[in-house]
Amino acid sequence: MKTSDFAYELPEELIAQTPLEPRDSSRLLVLRRDAQSLEQRTFRDLPQYLRPGDLLVANDSRVVPARLYGRRAGSGGKVEALLLVPRGQNTWEALVRPGRRLLEGAVVEFGSGDTVVCAEVVGRTASGGRLLRFAGGDADRWERIGVTPLPPYIKAPLADPERYQTVYARERGSVAAPTAGLHFTPRLMGELAEMGIGFAFTTLHIGLDTFRPVASEEVEQHQIHSESCTLTAEAAAAVNAARAAGGRVVAVGTTAVRTLESAAAQAAPGDTVAPYSGWTNLFIYPGYQFRAVDCLVTNFHLPRSSLLMLVSAFAGREFVLRAYRRAVAERYRFYSFGDAMLIL
Repeated sequence: MKTSDFAYELPEELIAQTPLEPRDSSRLLVLRRDAQSLEQRTFRDLPQYLRPGDLLVANDSRVVPARLYGRRAGSGGKVEALLLVPRGQNTWEALVRPGRRLLEGAVVEFGSGDTVVCAEVVGRTASGGRLLRFAGGDADRWERIGVTPLPPYIKAPLADPERYQTVYARERGSVAAPTAGLHFTPRLMGELAEMGIGFAFTTLHIGLDTFRPVASEEVEQHQIHSESCTLTAEAAAAVNAARAAGGRVVAVGTTAVRTLESAAAQAAPGDTVAPYSGWTNLFIYPGYQFRAVDCLVTNFHLPRSSLLMLVSAFAGREFVLRAYRRAVAERYRFYSFGDAMLIL
């Protein structure tokens, strides 16, 4: 399978630079797999497509202010770091600039004035990143001086960092938002609850590798970096109960899909999923057989990305690309602050 099979043309002006207000005013393109049909709605219409007994499963990971600015101790040279993944006590894997000057043993001072946080370079990664170990007293203080990282395709400054968080975000650890959940409001969630539609939460801490285009020519040669994920016993029980009662499991975002499907691989006979806590590098592309997810809420994804491949595995590549062409023609907003799809 060729990576080029998942390419599409997108005018740059359709890349959303700012979020809409209110959150649920974004557009919603509904894909019906059985009829191969498309419907254009608004996200606040979501309850019309769900029914009592359905269960929405969303990622409650919270974006941390992982972009840090500082200087190298001694020389004073400017340094920029983007923390990616925790790698042990007080240690993070990070992208740094300028990387060539930050050798093992170098010390970086982030912040200024009364708030200075020190980190030592204690190793390199296979992809060219660095391992930064923060001084014991600075292990959490970096969050006071960090900046919320936005994807590189968003050029406009973000007036309110909370708009790059879901309204239910609570577990700190992501460097990018689970963007399908950005459309939900407390009012909409309350309306769904009144209808008898449940909400359960999983946690997957998102790293930047999830969003990168697949570089290999052959899809099967691509490997996704591992990300930490958790499906609690309570959430697993909710999924199993919903399925047993005839309800549908509606994943909110591709990260929820990957967590649920990772948990499904551990399930006992008769269950859909099992509680799970660990790392996942599950790469879903066409040909994958889904075990836990019946419907999907998702945003529009970058061409050639593993996320677009996952959605294509769920709904069919040709159908998904037809939906993308329709979205472009109808001037939908794309990517993190863009519009959404509901796949039934």
